[in-house]
Amino acid sequence: MSQIDTTISPIIENFQSKFMVDSNLPPTMPRNMSFHNGLTDPVSPPSPVYESLIEKINKKIEDKETWFSLEFFPPKTVNGASNLISKFEFLGSGKPLFCDITWHPAGDPASDKPTSSMKIANVMHNYCLLETMLHITCYGQTKESMKQYLDKAKSIGIRNLLALRGDPAVGTEWQYQENGFNYATDLVKFIRENYGDYFVICVAGYPHGHPDSNSYEEDLMHLKEKVDAGADFIITQLFFKAETFLKYVDDCRRIGIACPIIPGILPIQSYDSLRHICKLSKLEVPQNIVNAMEKIKGNDEAIRIYGIEQAVKLCKDLMQAGVLGVHFYTLNRDVAVTEILRILELWNKDTEPRRLPWKSKQLCSYSRPDEDVRPIFWSIRPKSYVCRTSDWDQFPNGRWGNSSAPSFGDLKDYHIFYSKINTKDCLAQWGSELNDETDVWNVFASFVSGRPNKNGVKITSFPWCEEGLASETSLLTDELERLNTQGILTINSQPSVNGAPSSDPVVGWGSSDGYVYQKAYLEFFISKSFLPFLVQSLEKYPRVIYHIINRSVR
Repeated sequence: MSQIDTTISPIIENFQSKFMVDSNLPPTMPRNMSFHNGLTDPVSPPSPVYESLIEKINKKIEDKETWFSLEFFPPKTVNGASNLISKFEFLGSGKPLFCDITWHPAGDPASDKPTSSMKIANVMHNYCLLETMLHITCYGQTKESMKQYLDKAKSIGIRNLLALRGDPAVGTEWQYQENGFNYATDLVKFIRENYGDYFVICVAGYPHGHPDSNSYEEDLMHLKEKVDAGADFIITQLFFKAETFLKYVDDCRRIGIACPIIPGILPIQSYDSLRHICKLSKLEVPQNIVNAMEKIKGNDEAIRIYGIEQAVKLCKDLMQAGVLGVHFYTLNRDVAVTEILRILELWNKDTEPRRLPWKSKQLCSYSRPDEDVRPIFWSIRPKSYVCRTSDWDQFPNGRWGNSSAPSFGDLKDYHIFYSKINTKDCLAQWGSELNDETDVWNVFASFVSGRPNKNGVKITSFPWCEEGLASETSLLTDELERLNTQGILTINSQPSVNGAPSSDPVVGWGSSDGYVYQKAYLEFFISKSFLPFLVQSLEKYPRVIYHIINRSVR
């Protein structure tokens, strides 16, 4: 039983005996009788006829109506998953045409864990009643396992899929799979052959060309193969110039791709996210955006405001050119996207009247469509606390990161930030031979000092420090280099700061009107044989607080 189930079940059991809607009905009153303005109606309203997502999209295009859709990813933690559901509830009130959830093969995506893609899609669709699209990747899967995934998606009522090839595990190379899934086209064909038109299928488009393609034109032809195999519409990878998308659409139409193409928009919400974008092959980030971000990189709030302005301008340029629908990569955050939608007047302020005092088949839930009796229970929330903490999780990966935030850890796991490891570059930096432990010590020392290694190559990153050293590390360079050359392998450090302005170029962070106070600390690897000497030395400094943990976390 999931955490969601264990949370809801006691509530239902507690209220079931007291607050059943039909508990006081006369014995002769039929259960299918509904109430309108205090009057009984012996005929229940008919269930709405199913309208597929592609039919909804085509109708919007035909009627020239604007719309938006939202993308989320499975959080790392159970608390994050629970909190993400509340965001579904809120963002759903703005009436997105659909929402999608990404697929992470390493996270057991088809399981019933609260953090799995399948479970979150289930809750999004059947509890939050949002038109739901599930991402699914095929690389490395057998046809039997893929059939199980698709059968399970069908069993929970999912009708929309974003079919992707997926990437090999980090550190491995793509290899052709005989009689297997090698491309997204293979997956699209497999779905159509086994499920006919049951699923609406979306595929990904790359306005700059897929990083693995030999050319832009070649990638366009691969996209046409996916559409010819049965894909219904396309969502693009992110971009930053409207003309990039418009040219891409023209090029698609030129080769006979006629299905809807929806632009994917990523509001910039942190400096780190932009740096990850810059790493992606063939993805153009305008220099004016890079320059502007450099000036405010220490101020998260300023970056978010700037990101909103950039996204609004991009969307307006697209809409002025005739684009009707936009798809937002939310990074599981709601503040920036909501503000953008309101500025663009895409956020739906109207609340539809409820036929029943609970969520019903009025939207898209596939189960219990004719139900007209349920327990009634109320949710009381401490609004003052919610108000004080409402935007804490907008910067979950910052200095005060919140692991229960739905967006915690997003930049390393989210598919749109995926960048392949270059094995050749890693070996050049970290070395390909290990003669003794000093070889490891020297790699660490070269990294913190900024000096080239013994092969003359500068080490720019470590597996746990992809972006290089923070500027404040420069205050500790000599000490860190000395420690590493002696076998004390440092992995995290911080100098003491006593009241420096938050605008300080080295240790400052946050808004410009504050001050920085922080204690010095050091985190490092050390050989077990060194441990007695370390403990003996620490006894001389009673004010130093320390923790010692082995690889078994003991």
